[in-house]
Amino acid sequence: MLAMIPFPDLSPELVSFEIAGFAFALRWYALAYIAGILLGWWIAVRAMKRPGLWADDSPPMRPEQVEDLMTWVILGIILGGRLGFVLFYQPGYYLSHPAEALMIWQGGMAFHGGLLGVVLAGWFWSARNAVPRLSLADTMALCAPPGLLFGRLANFVNAELWGRPTEMPWGVIFPGEAAQACGQAAGALCARHPSQLYEAGLEGLLLGAVLLWLAFAKGWLKTPGRIAGLFFAGYGAARFVVEFFRQPDAQFVSAGNPLGLALELGGIGLTMGQLLSVPMIVVGLWLVVRSRPA
Repeated sequence: MLAMIPFPDLSPELVSFEIAGFAFALRWYALAYIAGILLGWWIAVRAMKRPGLWADDSPPMRPEQVEDLMTWVILGIILGGRLGFVLFYQPGYYLSHPAEALMIWQGGMAFHGGLLGVVLAGWFWSARNAVPRLSLADTMALCAPPGLLFGRLANFVNAELWGRPTEMPWGVIFPGEAAQACGQAAGALCARHPSQLYEAGLEGLLLGAVLLWLAFAKGWLKTPGRIAGLFFAGYGAARFVVEFFRQPDAQFVSAGNPLGLALELGGIGLTMGQLLSVPMIVVGLWLVVRSRPA
């Protein structure tokens, strides 16, 4: 008999209560966003307070400017993440139901869309505040992994974005008929890769540790663009690899396309996550290669 891990008894809600007939709940996913933003803010402030980390011993902004930047980043994450999900993953549905496109409380966020939103927010903020764009990009890249770590852990708690079926001993039996429908005999349980934890470990913990080490111990912030480039390439590579283990979105899966490929050419196919990650890898490597000490 194959070893399988039952999903732990976790609720998506940390606390819930009712006031005057209205139900309120604090969800792990919301807490993950809050924790990621606060920890990112703390890292950015610490970096600004250490002039020796930067080219010419001159930080790109004052510590008190970080709070204003975070407001723009939050807007970029929310608007970009939602619009990215609408455009990349379910455009047909939202063309037919446009009023639901901004109903964030119904769920549906895309990292690549959130990334584009943050890039645009940072671009405009840097222009308004005369902050060098590459150094700002390095700062934002340095702060991103904690949010990715907490966000993927929240995905696991929510039992969403689970992986493909597996016979490995660490396969998890996620709750719900959709998660357990793997084509086995009736009544058989389906174990899946805990791909949320793979992403948390690679995109959040490992990439974040490497970026912090390079920034605070190896002087990479002195070369504008290197930290941002490594983040883009590192995230893109990690996501590309994890996509082999992650269950693709249902709208891409069919009888003729069981792997959920979004693009197939000459017998080689890519999922939507891989397709969106390739430009990140290319841009990231380009930034690292072209970066020069200021």
